Amino acid sequence: MVFTDAELEYLNSQRLGRIATVSAKGEPDAAAVGFRIDGDEVEIRGLDNTKTRKYWNVKATGRASLVVDDLASVDPWRPRMVKVTGSATIGTDDRGKPTLRIRPETIWSFGVDEERFGGFDQMKREVG
Repeated sequence: MVFTDAELEYLNSQRLGRIATVSAKGEPDAAAVGFRIDGDEVEIRGLDNTKTRKYWNVKATGRASLVVDDLASVDPWRPRMVKVTGSATIGTDDRGKPTLRIRPETIWSFGVDEERFGGFDQMKREVG
C-alpha cells in the first residue's frame, strides 16, 4: 500500500484535485479534476477525456502529478495536502470510457498524517 491510512482517509474525503501534465513540446497544463483512489493508483475520469489536454499530454509523455489540498482551519492556519507524482497511463472505466491513471512514484503529504510526517523535512517520500 503506497498511501498511509490517514492519506487514504483524507483523499477519500475529497472530491476535487488539480492534475498537472506537460506536452511532448514541454507545454504545461493544469486542470481541476474529479478523482478516486483505486488500490495504489489514482483514477481520473471525465465527461470525455479524449478531448482534453491532460489526456493527450499523458498519452505523449506518460507522466502526471495530482495535488489535493484544503484548509482544515483558518484560525489557526492548518493547510493539508497530498501530492502524487508518477507514471500515468490511459485506461478505461467500467463503462468503457477513457480514464487517466497515475501510479505514484513520489508522494508529498502535509498536515494529513502529522504523527508520521510532522514537517517539511519529512513530507516527501519515494514509493515507486
